[in-house]
Amino acid sequence: MRKLLTLISLLVALSLVLTACGGGGTPVTEPPAATDAATEAPATTEEPAATEPATGEQVTITIESWRNDDLAIWQDTIIPAFEAQYPNINVEFNPTAPAEYNGVLNTKLQGGTAGDLITCRPFDASLELFQQGHLASLNDLPGMENFSDVAKSAWITDDSSDVFCVPMASVIHGFFYNKDKFDEYGLEEPTTKEEFMTVLQTLQENGETPLVMGTAEQWEAATMGFQNIGPNYWQGEEGRQALLAGTAKFTDEPYVKTWQDLAEWSQYLPEGYEAVKYPDAQSLFTLGQGVIYPTGSWEIGLFESQADFEMGIFPPYVENEGDTCYISDHTDIAIGMNAATPHPEEAQTFLSWVASEEFATLYANALPGVFPLSNAEVTLDNALANEFLSWRQQCESTIRNSYQILSRGEPNLENELWRVSAGVMNGSITPEQAGEEIQAGLDQWYQP
Repeated sequence: MRKLLTLISLLVALSLVLTACGGGGTPVTEPPAATDAATEAPATTEEPAATEPATGEQVTITIESWRNDDLAIWQDTIIPAFEAQYPNINVEFNPTAPAEYNGVLNTKLQGGTAGDLITCRPFDASLELFQQGHLASLNDLPGMENFSDVAKSAWITDDSSDVFCVPMASVIHGFFYNKDKFDEYGLEEPTTKEEFMTVLQTLQENGETPLVMGTAEQWEAATMGFQNIGPNYWQGEEGRQALLAGTAKFTDEPYVKTWQDLAEWSQYLPEGYEAVKYPDAQSLFTLGQGVIYPTGSWEIGLFESQADFEMGIFPPYVENEGDTCYISDHTDIAIGMNAATPHPEEAQTFLSWVASEEFATLYANALPGVFPLSNAEVTLDNALANEFLSWRQQCESTIRNSYQILSRGEPNLENELWRVSAGVMNGSITPEQAGEEIQAGLDQWYQP
């Protein structure tokens, strides 16, 4: 009997020890505080929902991006906010120059050296990465419910079955200008092409460099020139959809007129603009060595930190007074998970945080002029950012016409627009030749 009682006592003691140890296991996974999403494992990977490393060991995940201008903001503001909540996850932001990003990223992905998180360009470029198996499906990621179908449209398959990047922001095209110089010469913001050209001429006659832009990297001529003013010629979404339907061609008048404008701009650019790169042009403007800079809302943070003069902005000019105005309000940036990452749980934790209201508020105010795509109600503190946003009430919105579907084949439309737009500004081809070359390239593979 004594042996039996001793055995029972040992079993009871062992049960108490096991019960006490049970509370120290991996905690139940919860989404970031800013979301109400239930935690589920992504169907395609059967991984547990994103969570902090249960072992307590430090894990480093790396972000690939083309936004080299944003390095300080990521390092000083965004990443510290995330790491404060998830101290076992170290995040590194590893940007590449914008013009080199696609090529460098593809090389890294093919070589197995790409980071855990991939900053996604909109539409075809990222869709191709997903189709090649480089980006993971994020259908079941906690937080994706915070985005509308429109917000996700740039990072979803044609049949809407898989979303593969968390939408981050859109940007709006327009013109920055040096208010001090405008005041000095009694100039007003131009609204029509004629007024715009008159302003440029006045500035030049007074010894100023009217326009700041270079063509060395080519993409600026297309993104900040062609796609900036073009929607007012091809009437925004109406023209873009007509290209997709095959009822409009790049040889049509609206496109030729756009390139004609770029050709006219050339005489007002800095001396040697053919060798001026994007960072050079930014510096020329903020140093006061050029008065007007055709670009977009994404420049606000950098320009305000560097310029010692008051800046203003104005929307792309229309052809004639009274014309409907159109702006490129472009779904610009998102972030996805490298399907080959060795740290999927940590990467998903970060992506769920990016989908939260906390990130949307932080990102929008850390990067004024980069506008959140989530359903979160975000208050913007920056006056120029709010002015850019006000254009949505004045003008019709569209996106860059090369991004959806039309850059899937070869020759790649987006890259070709870079080439011919820079060529027009450099005087090596005519606007008419630009239209013919672009349309001939598109006809080689695209049939509506």
